[in-house]
Amino acid sequence: MEPINIEIACTRGFNKKSPDADLIRAIRLYLTEHKTLPRDHVFKVIYPNVESVTICNPLEEQNLRTDLRMFIYQLNDESSEEETIRQDGDEVQIANHWLLPARDFHGIWESLIYEEDLKHDLLSFMQTTMLFSRKKVNSNLIACNRLILLHGPPGTGKTSLCKALAQKLAARMSEDYNHSHLIEINSHSLFSKWFSESGKLVQKVFDQIHDLCQDRMALVCVLVDEVESIAFARDAISNNEPSDSIRVVNAVLTQLDRIRKYPNVFVLATSNLTGSIDLAFLDRADIVQYIGNPSRAAIYEIYRTTLRNLQEVGIVTDQEELPELKDSEISVVGKNMKSLAEISVGMSGRSMRKVPFLAHALFVKQEKTSLLKFLSAMKSTVRKIKNDMKMIKVKSMVSDASTGGDSGNFEGSLMNGAISVDQESLGPLH
Repeated sequence: MEPINIEIACTRGFNKKSPDADLIRAIRLYLTEHKTLPRDHVFKVIYPNVESVTICNPLEEQNLRTDLRMFIYQLNDESSEEETIRQDGDEVQIANHWLLPARDFHGIWESLIYEEDLKHDLLSFMQTTMLFSRKKVNSNLIACNRLILLHGPPGTGKTSLCKALAQKLAARMSEDYNHSHLIEINSHSLFSKWFSESGKLVQKVFDQIHDLCQDRMALVCVLVDEVESIAFARDAISNNEPSDSIRVVNAVLTQLDRIRKYPNVFVLATSNLTGSIDLAFLDRADIVQYIGNPSRAAIYEIYRTTLRNLQEVGIVTDQEELPELKDSEISVVGKNMKSLAEISVGMSGRSMRKVPFLAHALFVKQEKTSLLKFLSAMKSTVRKIKNDMKMIKVKSMVSDASTGGDSGNFEGSLMNGAISVDQESLGPLH
């Protein structure tokens, strides 16, 4: 039987490489008391300098005696540092740099809700690629570029998922590497105001990544958000456009090939416009994973977690257990949650995360309220968001008909959760 993976997040002061008998006993006691627990269940134990413990596998009574495989890691409290280079007499911010595992990303993994195995399949893929690299598997026989591309509509959590994956990988690889880095490249900064200089900027960014990779005891994760901005399809670039655009794409591909020789580097990229990405970049990606808007089941679980948090802080006064979707027909609360999930289908995860806040601000308007009243307010909020989207879409289409414009991008921004009040849009709420 497979071991149960346990992740132990520690604060400064916890200097042990492996848990002692008291910590193991505390974890075993918790598992025995609960018997069944869902995947990625987080709990706390009374032990010095232990922040939290995560059960990564579903726990069932029959596997209570299974071996525990423990990953101990220390959270870095420092926020990101801006990486800059000197260009044309100015300081240009080219990237943000975190030391992993970072407190900034602690808990993101558990908050992201997708189809059952999506996150864990991606993590398993990353661990396999790192294993193949460490074992020096012949790349001429078995191709592996250590590059993932997540694509899909805006607001589906692609960037957050990349950061969570990097955090998870750093935690799982803590025994193999002394420290881990996440470099988030600022793609839009890589276009110089001076003609023909952008390709050189790309090289300078990757020079810094190359330097980090020299330390074979360091794990380096590179995040390229909106990769289409620097890997735009070259065959779609107009002859009237500057050849600088092509130079940037060529430089990106060259630099990716340059760092691929290092076994300790992994590249994660995101895109809202996969059709605009150069085929040579797509060909280098080991996995091109679509991340769409949440399914009804995922929506239900997103709302369930947000409502549970409001119960914990006392804004929702009822402490009634929130049923899972499979049990939703048993209670009035469950039926209302299911109905709320159904009318929310089509919305992005980002916009749904704003629904509780907007429901309170627009409809509840008091410090505390009951669960059923809050669910009613959330339904009213979802209906209002969708109605406002339709109204503004119609207005924009009428405007485009008279001006010859394109409403596509505007409509996309609406789907990320803008809401209007008394005919005046509040705009996207971040």
